[in-house]
Amino acid sequence: MKLSVRLAGLGALAALLATACAPQTSGNTSSDKDEKTGTLRVWLFQEVGNTPKEKVVDSVVADFEKAHRGTEVSVEYIPIDTRAQRVKAAFNDPASAPDVMEYGNTDTAGYVKDGGLLDVTKEFGDWSEAKDTDPTAKQSVTVDGKVYGAPFYVGVRALYYRTDVFEELGLSVPRSMAELASTARKIRAAKPELYGLVVGGAYTYGAMPFVWANGGELATGKGGSYASGIDSPKARKGIEAYTSLFGDDNCPAAKCAGMGGNDTISAFAAGKAGMAIGGDFSHTAVEAGKVKGKYAVVPLPGVRPGSIAPAFAGGNNIGVLKSTSHRTLAVQLMERLASKKTQAALFDAMGFLPTFTDVRREAAREEPFVKPFVQTLSAGTKFVPASPAWAQIDSQLVLPTMFQEVVSGKKDVSRASEDAAKKMNTAFGSTG
Repeated sequence: MKLSVRLAGLGALAALLATACAPQTSGNTSSDKDEKTGTLRVWLFQEVGNTPKEKVVDSVVADFEKAHRGTEVSVEYIPIDTRAQRVKAAFNDPASAPDVMEYGNTDTAGYVKDGGLLDVTKEFGDWSEAKDTDPTAKQSVTVDGKVYGAPFYVGVRALYYRTDVFEELGLSVPRSMAELASTARKIRAAKPELYGLVVGGAYTYGAMPFVWANGGELATGKGGSYASGIDSPKARKGIEAYTSLFGDDNCPAAKCAGMGGNDTISAFAAGKAGMAIGGDFSHTAVEAGKVKGKYAVVPLPGVRPGSIAPAFAGGNNIGVLKSTSHRTLAVQLMERLASKKTQAALFDAMGFLPTFTDVRREAAREEPFVKPFVQTLSAGTKFVPASPAWAQIDSQLVLPTMFQEVVSGKKDVSRASEDAAKKMNTAFGSTG
């Protein structure tokens, strides 16, 4: 039985309660209207192979329209690559804006600063399903203690490895970062045609677990005021651990320095690497590659043997725009789209990892490949600073530039991290 079917009864009950008890307003909407009928506009991201997602959403919309007579829901799927322009235009022109939209969880702080997202702190607190939300997922919709949406799905990375290569070479699965590095070099030495552990100089979220596992942080602070932590001694130790993997004895800098996350997964899927750091969202691509049936996944090990390195908790959220003239309906639709029932259905359809801990546990029981990612989430994850400056830091490639400068030999870890910290602090300062 599919996970979504198993949770259907619970979802139906939640939907009934949501319909019977309209959420209270938080009083920060920029529209004076709260119309109870009419058309709700929704923007969701266009995925590769979007049809299964559309079918799930169509079902949610049909149920919502049936429960709210006189209401229609219009869904538009927008390209992820051009979302910034569309969202900016929507914030500047409420008449063209949707009522509800999907957005990347690293965009939350920026959208809040721009005044685009509605504060739904009260409604989220009253939502019966919210109590089971993963804490890191909740953090991704929270800015300065206020909630600006509902988590939609989460994604984390773990260690993919070739079972056939490990068996042939008599290797054990690495239990620490030191063992990870030594195992990678053993694979490369025995099979020069393979990368031991394929790494990328432009793979920020593949590199950050090394920083976090060594006790470093991207930044320190709260309440919108941050200072870079990437040049701390502990962060530098993590940078050194990651960049030491770029060499002829594992992943040659000439080939690997420019690689991003997709490049590393493509190399692994094509049978060109013994190990790779990939996400739950990489599973489909690996299954479609040459290594199908010849790999397994475990949590990325930390510094201490048997520990799990902290991973970045990526994913998307669902939020209500502040300009909506259908505030009550929009919040109810947000909750319906982000509900346990919908997330279970999207896991079945798309492999999106649920943000509810109980739904995720059920997913792991149903699909064994999910288990190492759930273990990683349970061990504790990390997130980017809740600052609008992060979008600027990310778009300016501050961290990839730092890693590539070290890998290329242009700068040592101390100087490269110091320069990166200066750029980050400039961005933090420019956003107030």
